[in-house]
Amino acid sequence: MRKITAIEAQKKNPNRVNLYLDDQFAFGLSRIVAAWLSAGQTLSDEKIAALQIEDAREVAMQKALRFLGYRPRSMQEVRANLEKHEIPEAVIESTLKRLQENGLLNDQEFAQAWVENRNTFRPRSRRALSMELRRKGLDDEIVQKVLDENVAEDALALEAARKYVRKVQGLAWQDFRQKLGGFLGRRGFSYGVTAQVLREIWAELHPGGNQTYLDHEEIL
Repeated sequence: MRKITAIEAQKKNPNRVNLYLDDQFAFGLSRIVAAWLSAGQTLSDEKIAALQIEDAREVAMQKALRFLGYRPRSMQEVRANLEKHEIPEAVIESTLKRLQENGLLNDQEFAQAWVENRNTFRPRSRRALSMELRRKGLDDEIVQKVLDENVAEDALALEAARKYVRKVQGLAWQDFRQKLGGFLGRRGFSYGVTAQVLREIWAELHPGGNQTYLDHEEIL
């Protein structure tokens, strides 16, 4: 048994304390873990080990919560962040489980929010969205389900083109198709979808104009 002789707040981190056992510094603890401790108590080796494990879990949870505070994250992103901080694997797994159980980590909800945000602000193709979500570590089943429910390729390509149209209005057809077609291609839209959108946007910019010559010219 070892006796707690002092508990002192850390100068650089007020959310942690230094624990002294038998008049010697032993280790640091999160305040929440040390909340029930007081000078004069005695601790067994088993209790000391349990405190250190509990502290490691609390540290991991706080790091994960700060990481999630900036924006929604996938499970793989949170895992990679904790690994970067050299959190033990067993603690990472328990932290991820706690986050899921408390509704703070959900890959399907993350994918849904990601696609909705892209559709609203930076529309792109199903293929491009799929690549982005897979890079976030989402499994194929979730990616497929979210894309099936939220991605209408033609509508997204048209929306993306309309957001870009001020950069191409006034251009001649050749320059128009090269610039807007290149933009849509970089967003991952296919040749067929891009060709149709180019026609529609050109017609919107030139209402009543003669479009028949476009039918005899390669679009891209």
